Order: sequence, then structure tokens, then C-alpha cells
Amino acid sequence: MIDRVILIVMDSVGVGELPDASDFGDQGSHTLGNIIKKMDGLEIPNLVKLGIGNIRDIGIPYYHSSPVGNFGKANEKSKGKDTTTGHWEIAGVQLSQPFPVYPSGFPLEVMDAFHKATNTLSLWNQPASGSEIINLLGDEHIQTGKLIVYTSADSVFQIAAHEDFVPVEKLYEYCQAAREILKGKHGVGRVIARPFIGTSGKYVRTDKRKDFSLPPVAPTILDVLTENGIPTTGVGKISDIFAGRGLKNSIKTKSNEDGINETLQLIQSETKGLIFTNLVDFDMLYGHRNDVKGYAHALETMDRRIPQLMDSLSENDVLILTADHGCDPTTASTDHSREYIPVLVYGHSLTKGVDLGVLDSFSDIGATVLDLLGVEPSLHGISFKSKIKI
Repeated sequence: MIDRVILIVMDSVGVGELPDASDFGDQGSHTLGNIIKKMDGLEIPNLVKLGIGNIRDIGIPYYHSSPVGNFGKANEKSKGKDTTTGHWEIAGVQLSQPFPVYPSGFPLEVMDAFHKATNTLSLWNQPASGSEIINLLGDEHIQTGKLIVYTSADSVFQIAAHEDFVPVEKLYEYCQAAREILKGKHGVGRVIARPFIGTSGKYVRTDKRKDFSLPPVAPTILDVLTENGIPTTGVGKISDIFAGRGLKNSIKTKSNEDGINETLQLIQSETKGLIFTNLVDFDMLYGHRNDVKGYAHALETMDRRIPQLMDSLSENDVLILTADHGCDPTTASTDHSREYIPVLVYGHSLTKGVDLGVLDSFSDIGATVLDLLGVEPSLHGISFKSKIKI
């Protein structure tokens, strides 16, 4: 009997282009593999021990003769490559249409409605790097009171404002107003508050970011577990991604290290059910900034924490490490990349060294979570519990 599943999403750690990657402009992308090549190797012995180098056709030089984990990779069925789409598919929701994106900025009908609802005006309304745009327009924002509105290659409507001139709670109100407008055909995945501080030329974003997400369009494993009386805890961005739905508890984090620390505390406190953690630094701090060295360091730092996670598990726990998309920092693009995600599964009571192959969809992970926790899988996805459970 499995009492608890710890599902950790290494945000953007993709393991090779999907067959349709060229449709997304992502041919050649391989987040993990290309970082290894660029850095002439990585010190990730614990991921190797779990079997990451044994995944079929992954193309990295880290094969292990007797891995302690079970390993595979998953195909994405949904038409997208963003955080929301990836997490939703893991949790059993598959999207036939991608979220809308706005490479030329949001249309007049959206911006007019936003200005009217908030009684403010805005600057920019184009794709931008968040850290760059606040320094480009921060002075004008302060002088005029206009909000900095920008997007990216993702389906996001982002609002940046200086905390000294627009209180954070007021910025959240503006984001909620935008969320009410951005529905239907303009239903972006996330509206994001981006508060910042500092002085001219030295503006920096703070940790008071807040995401206002669309609620999932169908039931997720979080909903199913809750309906069956099984506790669910989100760590990091999970509550934002699922609009809080289906979560009994939620814990915000400030970094990958913080996320791992919080996850360890939950394990040690004997929290039951599903612990669902997102480690966002890979994507937010390094992938989108094409910071290969930073990404590599973050992978090596996380790898050093894996033994703590494994040692903290009880006999009836299962640890799953995966991702939600790619974000290859070695390519010219700063966007997410359409890639397979790794699936590494470890538990004291599980079979070891099982090649899970290429899973049909990310949703196979969610179906397995339900199955392990004693709930009949009822959403998208096929459980692989029978392959790994002794």
C-alpha cells in the first residue's frame, strides 16, 4: 500500500525534441543534452543513479549498469509547450487547442477594456524580457503612473509596477481585473503580477510575483484525490498553475533550494497523499535567460539534494521526478521548447531498473499517481503502476 507520492517537476528540464518540434520552431532542442555538451559534462551522479542516462534515445553519456530508479520519457499530447499546459497534462487534462499568444501585443479591444477597468494607462504592450523591460521603462512608469504591460512567447499578460508607487495589493487588483477580461478567445494561461523595486537603471523584480491562472478546463488528479478524501499539498507554483483548485494545502517558495527544503519538511512531518512540487529556477532564472552555466549549476545543486529526498522516504512512499516542457538555454530562442520530459520513479518498495520506455502522454504520470494512491484512474493517461510495484 502506497501512502504518499512526492511528485517533483523540474521546470523546463526537457530531454530532447518531440517529433513535432519543428512545428514549434524547436528542432534541435534538447535542454539537458545540450547543456551537458556545452559544459563538457555535468556532475549529476544521483540523477544518473536513478537512471536518467538510461532513458531511450536520450543521447547523454551517463548510462548506469544498475539504476536504483525506474526511468522513461513522456510525449506531450496537448498542443503547447508552456508551464500551464505541461502541468495540466501531467494532472490528466489534455488540450486540443493551445493557449493564445500575442507576439505583436494584445489587441485594442483587450487594452481598452483593461484601461477602463483599472482607470490606468499602460506602456509597451509587446513581448519583452521582464528584467530588461523594467529598466527600459521603469523611469517612465514612475513619472507617468502608467503600468508596464508585456507578454512573451508564452500565453501570459504581465503587469510590472514599482512597489513604492503602486502598492503590491493594488497591482494584484489590476491583475485580477485583467484576468476577468482575458477569457474566451483571449483566455491566456496566466496573468502575472511583476512588482519591482530599486532606482533608475538598477530596478530589480521582487519575490512578490503572483500568478492569476485560468482554472483547469476539466477535472485533474487534484480534484479526484480531494473527492476521495486523499490530502493534496502544492509546493511552489502549483497553486498558481491550478488556480488553487483541488489543493488542501499550498506552500509558496522563493527558490529551488527552498522548494526542496519545504518538500523535505512535508515528508518528515508525515504529510500524506500527494505532495506536488514545482522547482521553477531552472526555467525562470536560467532557461529564459540563455544562462547555460547558471542552468548547469542549478542542476548540479539539485542533484546533491536527491539523496536527502530518497533517504527521507518511508517504505510506503514513491518519489517521481519529471518536467513540464523544455527551455534549452543553448539555442538562440529564449522561449520554451517542445521536448520530451524525463520520468524517474523511486521507492523502497518498488521494482528497480525498469525501462518505462516512451510514455504516450504526460498524463500517464497522473494516472499512475492515482493508481499508486489507491484511486482508479479515471482521467487521461495510462498507469504504469503494474510495471514498477512489487
